[in-house]
Amino acid sequence: MVDASPITAVLGPTNTGKTHRAIERMLSHDSGMIGLPLRLLAREVYDRVTTRVGEARVALVTGEEKRVPRRPDYWVCTVEAMPVDLEVDFLAIDEIQLAAHDQRGHVFTERLLLSRGRRETWFLGADTMRPLVSELVPTASIVQHPRLSRLASAGAGKLSRLPPRSAVVAFSTPQVYEIAERLRAQRGGAAVVLGALSPRTRNAQVALFQSGEVDYLVATDAIGMGLNLDVRHVAFAALRKFDGRAVRDLDPAELAQIAGRAGRHLADGTFGTVAPLSLPDGVAAAIEAHRFPPVRRLLWRSSELDMSSIDALLASLRARPRARSLRLVDDAEDTAALARLAEDPEVRARARGEEAVRLLWEVCRIPDFRKLLFESHIALLAEIYGQLSGPNAALDAGWMAARVAEIDEVSGDIDTLITRIASIRTWTYISNHARWVRDAAAWQERTRAIEDRLSDALHERLVQRFVERGGGAARRLRAASGAPPMQRRAEAEPPEVAEGHPFARIAALRARLAPGPAAPAPEDDRARWVEELVGAPHERFSVDVGGRLFDGERLLGQLARGPTLLLPDVRLAALEDLDLGAGARSRVLRRLVAFARDLVEELLAPLRSPEVRALPGAARGIVYQLEQGLGTAAARDAEEQVAELAPEGRALLAAHGIEVGERVLYVQPLLRRGALARRLALCAAWFDRGRVPACPAPGAVSMAVARGVDPRAYAAIGYPVFGTRALRADVAERVHRALASGEPAERLSGWMGCPAREAPRVAASLLGEERGPAAV
Repeated sequence: MVDASPITAVLGPTNTGKTHRAIERMLSHDSGMIGLPLRLLAREVYDRVTTRVGEARVALVTGEEKRVPRRPDYWVCTVEAMPVDLEVDFLAIDEIQLAAHDQRGHVFTERLLLSRGRRETWFLGADTMRPLVSELVPTASIVQHPRLSRLASAGAGKLSRLPPRSAVVAFSTPQVYEIAERLRAQRGGAAVVLGALSPRTRNAQVALFQSGEVDYLVATDAIGMGLNLDVRHVAFAALRKFDGRAVRDLDPAELAQIAGRAGRHLADGTFGTVAPLSLPDGVAAAIEAHRFPPVRRLLWRSSELDMSSIDALLASLRARPRARSLRLVDDAEDTAALARLAEDPEVRARARGEEAVRLLWEVCRIPDFRKLLFESHIALLAEIYGQLSGPNAALDAGWMAARVAEIDEVSGDIDTLITRIASIRTWTYISNHARWVRDAAAWQERTRAIEDRLSDALHERLVQRFVERGGGAARRLRAASGAPPMQRRAEAEPPEVAEGHPFARIAALRARLAPGPAAPAPEDDRARWVEELVGAPHERFSVDVGGRLFDGERLLGQLARGPTLLLPDVRLAALEDLDLGAGARSRVLRRLVAFARDLVEELLAPLRSPEVRALPGAARGIVYQLEQGLGTAAARDAEEQVAELAPEGRALLAAHGIEVGERVLYVQPLLRRGALARRLALCAAWFDRGRVPACPAPGAVSMAVARGVDPRAYAAIGYPVFGTRALRADVAERVHRALASGEPAERLSGWMGCPAREAPRVAASLLGEERGPAAV
């Protein structure tokens, strides 16, 4: 690809603000896309972007989740799920050093070599990529920023003496569980983050940590890829991991990626190990100085695939790279699946012709989320391909329903629920291929609902097993009593046998520790409500003319003055009955801010359609003036643009409901009742209390100007002030035309909706003969 637009490689250690800078840069363009390494991180960035511009302008695309509004400007995706044929002004790929990853690296390398934005492209990642970026993308400008906070080694320390706000990192699920159980016994509990957790479970676990409900987090290297957590210290409980092929030592750069989660923004962080483990000589110093050997080779696979036959496809997948710095990926999961299915005579018989081979390749790319037996995954792919290549060209609904129903069961232990979540992810991925299933939207809703139920159950099991109930403050009070946590908890249990029996306490403790689902605690209900609210569609929320935000009958918050009239902030209601922690309140607030942005986007949709954006310069200037006034502007404030407006431009504006009058510019659809209520809500947030007009009566063409109300607020709701009346914009223009043609003002009082005695003064203001306080 010819690199016609500027390319920037932002390379450096963690906590240098790379992703933040890329998001800001993307939002400075009219359109953009960012590819991220994890669906958890994609969801976090999606939440951040929608808080800025609303959900109506942002698409979220991962393998298992697609939220694509009608006309998105910005796309937040996992790297594998990026719609690469879509042209956008700005494109960014995060964690580009993953191009060296054995399984996923070829996808990142392909993006590095081929993916470009129309106007600008950014690659974000570790400084170890500098030599290869310079070699493979010679036109790239390499930029580096210093880490925002200091990262220092704290050496080895006992688990029982870890400072609060620590993350303990292990690389196997059994070790994560063992450490979390020890922290529960010694320190009251821990949140758990595994790569296999769903976003819903992960968010609920992180909320426990962020809110201070627990002071410790036990995680795998899933926390190493840019997830923002309030971690002050990272302690490694292991330095070796199974990478899918063998158990190996982590290299210093990988350890630094994880250790860099300690410290956030300007807050310093520390890292170390859990005694008796210690870091090899020189590794701590390398992490502190952010100096590591450069990446030497990237994984690669040809993007020019031959779909004429199975054998031709396999041959193209095995084509060798020409650059010495690229290495062919030799064990990709999808290629292995294709090779295995190619041995099946029935599959070979069906896969004849380019269309059939292309379908087979799409089926082979269904991820093996379960990671159980490869043979089991191949059998599922063969069944799916058999149905899709059959006469119905779609999956049998009954067969699919039976497979999904087997998964829809919330009983069982943690590992069972994690396995079920992995299984339902497969069906969510499949249902997001609309050509494969009939009524795809219904299937997507069904599989998401199952994943939500499983996620809630998993969060409950994790809390039940690894967290002492009662929250951080309650734990600290109990700790002051001096009794060990397990003893205090046993003493708090009511006896299950006759009171006074010598084994009463032992029986109570045994019941407490018995396996099986526990009744959800109030905090579980709160977590479920927060998750549902955060994931709810725009239609769940409502706003009244006073700017109050509701979820049904529940008051959630209030629109508040933001940086501009079009960017209101939100002030949360008390929500005392829910007793939300800081993390949960932050997520609810973020969702409401996104709703506020959607409110503005929905209101101004007539001004933001692609057709309107494509209008010539003078017309765009008029549109800008109208946006700033919520759909109304004074003609005198746009005199220059109106003078330059060609007749065809005026006609194009009129075709979109935009009227260019002699006294007022206005948008006809924004004078309707529903739009009026939204305009009032935004005005209630922006203008000082008491300076906002009352809501006009239905059908009212004018209002008497109230003392103390800001005239600009009348204009912002579509009722600019003329003399003693605030006239609806279209009525003002109609009356002005009649007055200009010689019609007496007194005969137009009915049109103005005012007493005859007021008509002359209103008419004088409309004709520009009276200069009063009532500018639009």
